[in-house]
Amino acid sequence: MAIMLIFGDQHNTFRHLFRSKCLFLLVFIVSCTPPDDPIKCSSSNTSSCTITNSYGMFPDRSVCKAANVAYPTTEQELISVVSAATKAMRKMKVATRFSHSIPKLVCPDGEDGLLISTKYLNRVLKIDAQVMTMTVESGVTLRQIIEEAAKAGLALPYAPYWWGLTIGGLIGTGAHGSTLWSKGSSVHDYVSELKIVSPGGRENNYVKVRVLNENDQDRQDLDAAKVSLGVLGVISQVTLKLQPLFKRSIRYMTTNDSDLGDQAASFGHQHEFADIVWYPSQRKAVYRIDDRISSNTSGNGLYDYIPFRSTPSLALSLVRTTEENQETRSDADGKCFVAKFLTSTLWTSAFGLTNNGVTFTGYPVIGYHNRLQSSGTCLDSLGDSMITSCPWDPRIKGEFFHQTTFSVGLSVVKSFIQDVQKLVSLEPKALCGIELYNGILMRYVKASSAYLGKQEDSLDFDITYYRSKDPMTPRLYQDVLEEIEQLAVFKYGALPHWGKNRNVVFDGVIKKYKNAGKFFKVKVAYDPLGLFSSEWTDQVLSLKAGMTIDRQGCALEGLCICSQDSHCAPEKGYLCKPGKVYKHARVCTFTSSKKYM
Repeated sequence: MAIMLIFGDQHNTFRHLFRSKCLFLLVFIVSCTPPDDPIKCSSSNTSSCTITNSYGMFPDRSVCKAANVAYPTTEQELISVVSAATKAMRKMKVATRFSHSIPKLVCPDGEDGLLISTKYLNRVLKIDAQVMTMTVESGVTLRQIIEEAAKAGLALPYAPYWWGLTIGGLIGTGAHGSTLWSKGSSVHDYVSELKIVSPGGRENNYVKVRVLNENDQDRQDLDAAKVSLGVLGVISQVTLKLQPLFKRSIRYMTTNDSDLGDQAASFGHQHEFADIVWYPSQRKAVYRIDDRISSNTSGNGLYDYIPFRSTPSLALSLVRTTEENQETRSDADGKCFVAKFLTSTLWTSAFGLTNNGVTFTGYPVIGYHNRLQSSGTCLDSLGDSMITSCPWDPRIKGEFFHQTTFSVGLSVVKSFIQDVQKLVSLEPKALCGIELYNGILMRYVKASSAYLGKQEDSLDFDITYYRSKDPMTPRLYQDVLEEIEQLAVFKYGALPHWGKNRNVVFDGVIKKYKNAGKFFKVKVAYDPLGLFSSEWTDQVLSLKAGMTIDRQGCALEGLCICSQDSHCAPEKGYLCKPGKVYKHARVCTFTSSKKYM
């Protein structure tokens, strides 16, 4: 995820203001308030509850309710909770400490449902340095795993760049880092054993605990449980296969994007931790040249990614207000100006890399893997003040965005990139808005044995962009962003990230998974009554219709693909039109002659 951290206008009179504010954000180091608990209940603290995600809103803006929440602190308590709920035939959903999934994976069916939080299932249970494994409870965060493994001289080789994820949540949604080497970048492919608590029959006290091991005959069950979307039960423990701790050497190289299509298909094979950040409107690409090196090499580098740092709430409010004003005025030039300033500042500051944990003196940055693989210091706190926060914290006026994330097969990624470049040629300013959120992050993901994992070696595209607080308000260049989304998913068969995205990309997606039938067999065996399923997960798995919602303005929020003008915002000049490059696309296009001032 990339976040816009400066604000401004295109006029020269504000240049010094931009510079001072941006520098302020880069050097402001202070404790921040950690994210709020996503579960809110009545005065009893465990009943009449609602749940949302860390961004404060689901894609369809619905409010998810539950009768109560359970906070088990041990596996035995978890077993008792699932047993009692199964006996009472109650619907259940698992919630995590930070709830970073954008879709409604945690939303139970009906107000009588039960939420099971893994907030206090947060212990590292065992580290076996000899066989290089770590066993943890499912609520343990990625940050804990990285830190505790390093103390034992071990490392989780590949991981997401944001450490505020729990192991249960990140493997359940297929979260990943970036590599085509070894088993690939998906964390679930480094799971050697998994324990899951599911509903049972009367004969086993309404609960069943299964231990799934990669060497057992039930390996197929493990392939289903690795990426389960939470519909098989509650993961209670996870054992990860680790590696000896090692060092890495990192440098960024910025070039013109004219040959990006060719480079993207091969770059991931050249460097172990390769990724690419693409700024389409600026016609630039930043290549991460990142490899493991000898641990004898001198260097103690640190990666503290700037957009994941604690940020002054006042500055975030000004950022948001500026972008809202730019949207209202259709100020594409303003967005492009600020985007160039932002990206220049990030390049100059090496995106948060330092050679010694304090200052950046030049490339390469060399350091131990645990200090370079992931970050998220905005989660730290020494108090309850809201003076600073994570930029997307819904308790302040800060970032509010959509995130479209999909994986395009390497065999067709060149053609996809070239189609996006054609769109940019037609609308050169169209993607300045995503550059305010540090462009498109492109990460490599290898094909997985998990039934709902990646089906082929792919390049993952993370696109973050402005979302209005008013669901009926279209965004600047709405049509271009929609066309890219449809281009990837429908023309190039891209797979959506399970923990991100708007509704439209999930419609019928299960047909793209060749082992979907095997997944369903395990699902029925583990939870025959569907107590861990919900209307939303049934829609995603095509067990129930209704993933897309046909109503006025539905295309603006990705609840439908427009088929008539009313799905857009005709009163504001946005009509349903074919795409500019992908003619089969149907997008909300601004038709006024006053288009972009």
